[in-house]
Amino acid sequence: MSQNSKKNTNKMTAEKLELLVTIVGRNKAEFYIDLIQSFEVNLQASVLSYGTADAKMLQLLGLSNTEKSVIFSIIQAKKIPEVCAVLDEKFKTIKGGKGVAFTLPLTSVIGTLIYRFLSNNRTPVKEEK
Repeated sequence: MSQNSKKNTNKMTAEKLELLVTIVGRNKAEFYIDLIQSFEVNLQASVLSYGTADAKMLQLLGLSNTEKSVIFSIIQAKKIPEVCAVLDEKFKTIKGGKGVAFTLPLTSVIGTLIYRFLSNNRTPVKEEK
């Protein structure tokens, strides 16, 4: 067996990963963290923040609370359409649950084990002997 054929048997298919950024009111952050986690997301971080609109703009838009949470989630790219659809529906239907979500592609991850954790890939990788 050639060296190239040994390497090919140990490769796992790479699912592309993206960073999902979700901005919601602080009072709904836990709800959205749990919702996003249901899509096999193993790593999330939430940061407390404030909106940047001035008082005049807030009054014009009918908003009063500027306390926000920004949720950073690493998610498989193939799950993005489904997650975005669910988030869009929740933003429209939950009282006080409005928000914004967008994604950024990840171009690389250091280490196979880290990648497998982030992508929720539990397929065992064969070791070379």
